[in-house]
Amino acid sequence: MKRHAALRPVSLPLAVALLALGACSSSDEAPQLMRFRNNSSQPNEFVVVPARPLQTPQDTAALPVPTPGSGNRADQTPVTDAIAALGGSASAATRSGVPASDSALIAYAGRNGSQADIRGTLAEEDVDWRRRNGLSPVGRIVGQNGYYQAYDRMQLDQQAEQERMRAQGVQVPAAPPASLKPE
Repeated sequence: MKRHAALRPVSLPLAVALLALGACSSSDEAPQLMRFRNNSSQPNEFVVVPARPLQTPQDTAALPVPTPGSGNRADQTPVTDAIAALGGSASAATRSGVPASDSALIAYAGRNGSQADIRGTLAEEDVDWRRRNGLSPVGRIVGQNGYYQAYDRMQLDQQAEQERMRAQGVQVPAAPPASLKPE
């Protein structure tokens, strides 16, 4: 009994020191905001898509030349099938580029120029922001989600903005009740 009593005054400060030391550890990896995990050993039923039944064409010489990485005739094409079922052109699913109807919008959006590597630049700036404004050491230890904490200052107060716009005479739709805001 005396042996355990002698360890008590030492064990609490030792545990606190170990937790503090663990919180001070640094990693070169980008801080994770949302932690999505699939802890299930079950298969993902949305990954399995049945193939169409195989059919022998009338003329095998009319078949397209196989291209590595391209689709297979037996593959399902749900987007193309949905477009065709709604009366659209099946080729609309495979179009690439900007439609002619959007060319004026693209020209206006790019009127001040664009940065070729904008995605990489934004990713670097976002990692830097999350490192500076993310979780506290205690939050990292207990595995908190740091998304709302990192971006809290950028969050729009829906009710205040709604009232501001209504005061200016702008018709605005209803905002969710304040009690439903994420914490």
